[in-house]
Amino acid sequence: MDGSTALASEYFQSYSVIGLLALIGVLFVAVAFGAGRLLRPVVPTPEKLLTYECGVDPVGEGWAHTQVRYYVYAFLYVIFAVDSIFLFPWATVFAAPGYGATTLVEMFIFLGFLAVGLLYAWKKGVLAWA
Repeated sequence: MDGSTALASEYFQSYSVIGLLALIGVLFVAVAFGAGRLLRPVVPTPEKLLTYECGVDPVGEGWAHTQVRYYVYAFLYVIFAVDSIFLFPWATVFAAPGYGATTLVEMFIFLGFLAVGLLYAWKKGVLAWA
């Protein structure tokens, strides 16, 4: 029973160090924000309350229309960029002895899914830049 108690004590002691560091970090941030609030000058004027846009006074509404297709292009880019990241670990495992055929089949299945997704996007007209 002594060995397990010592092991549990050592286990929780390592977590107490992490908790103490987290507490110090939270206190540091709180003190920094509190000091900033106490030391800053507060002199509100109408000019200071305006929205600042590159030195130009704001005119009109803050609403702007954005084409949804740009988000679709960005989304497709992110999908294929993340998928291409999976090619590097695959190449590493493919080089290991005994995994060649299995990883080759898995990669063709993976690339097949990507091709089906790209074909679907192309058939829906998502890739047409107009």
